[in-house]
Amino acid sequence: MKTKYIAHIILEMETPLKVGSNASDAIQDSPIQRDWNGLPMILGTSIAGVLRKDFEGDDNEVFGKDFGSKVIISNALLLDEQEKVQEGLLTDKSEFLRLFDTLPIREHTAITNKGVAKERSKFDEEVVFKGSRFKFSLELIESSKEVFEALLTQLSSPSFRLGGGSTKGFGKCKVHSIHTKSVSTAEELADFKNSLNNTTLEKESSFVKDARTSKHISYTLKLTPDDFFMFGSGFGDVDADQVPVTEKCIDYDKKGLSVSHILMPASSLKGALAHRTTYHYNLQNQLYIGDENAKAFIAGLFGEAKNSKQDIDGSKGKLLFSDCFKVDREEHKVFDHVAIDRFTGGGIDGALFQEKTIAQKDEWLVEILMEKGVDEVFVQAFESALADVCSGLLALGGATTKGHGVFTGQVLKDGEVLDVR
Repeated sequence: MKTKYIAHIILEMETPLKVGSNASDAIQDSPIQRDWNGLPMILGTSIAGVLRKDFEGDDNEVFGKDFGSKVIISNALLLDEQEKVQEGLLTDKSEFLRLFDTLPIREHTAITNKGVAKERSKFDEEVVFKGSRFKFSLELIESSKEVFEALLTQLSSPSFRLGGGSTKGFGKCKVHSIHTKSVSTAEELADFKNSLNNTTLEKESSFVKDARTSKHISYTLKLTPDDFFMFGSGFGDVDADQVPVTEKCIDYDKKGLSVSHILMPASSLKGALAHRTTYHYNLQNQLYIGDENAKAFIAGLFGEAKNSKQDIDGSKGKLLFSDCFKVDREEHKVFDHVAIDRFTGGGIDGALFQEKTIAQKDEWLVEILMEKGVDEVFVQAFESALADVCSGLLALGGATTKGHGVFTGQVLKDGEVLDVR
């Protein structure tokens, strides 16, 4: 028989994971995919689709168009606190696995091309905790060891994202470990235990790395808040009516959840940059209001939703954003406000409300990947928008009209400081 190459891979989520189940219930608009034990899972077809799209090889030979795929990928199952997967039915979940019964919910509102909310467009998404680990197997048959190694290396690409919402911060992951084995005889194949908990495979280190990508430009924003900022959660607490969004992460060392982390949602950053990039594009090309050539939205760079009524096919953006997290040290500032009557200029009865903001001044590192080959005019407009964020001209988050959300810092492009004038 020909040699079969087998790998057991553990991926750790660096940002929350959205794996949709194409279902809804009375509580959530978009629940995640779960396995037979009610635990989060990633379908093998999803992993295969991402690998096939990004793999720099002959997909006719490896993934198959005419003669079938030579790559076999299992479903990725959640690791428990003992770093094992549950391949059978559970009679009782451990305390650790019960943490996944209730997952973080992300609140969203659909936005028009004018940057305002659509009517009746609020929706939510269930996501899997940052830090969660999943294990799956990858088998390659009737091919070479070089192709096998290339596939494993591809898993460490910075652009490798799983699940939905990859352009708005979800699905970034890193390789935690890879164990491999090659089987070249019928006897070896018969003796091999086809279980993800098999411990006979040898650990590899050469594929667990931060592989640089030749297909993307890497931007890093080093941002420090001038004073207060808030990315709103849409909820309140005992101290305030409006509070910043925070999430907990899975910690396998502590076998439980971490402390709360402040969240800078990639979707918020993406929205602000999309409209500021549009502004710079129109300014650079001297396109003003009323000009039919003025761009209302940079669809080629940020993507565009499908709209059959307007004959728009839709397209995926060429930018990859990532959610950012910082440990919440509970350094907050609560502001009291009164809603004002626009006619009299006085306070409205019963309209007192509080707003809790973040006051801690950590440095935030925001990573953005851009596909190479984007029109240079769009690149210049985008880099000008990044410069506005780093000079405090473009505030981020909520309540920016009240002075919150001003950040300053610098832009790095492929590791070098970017000077945008």
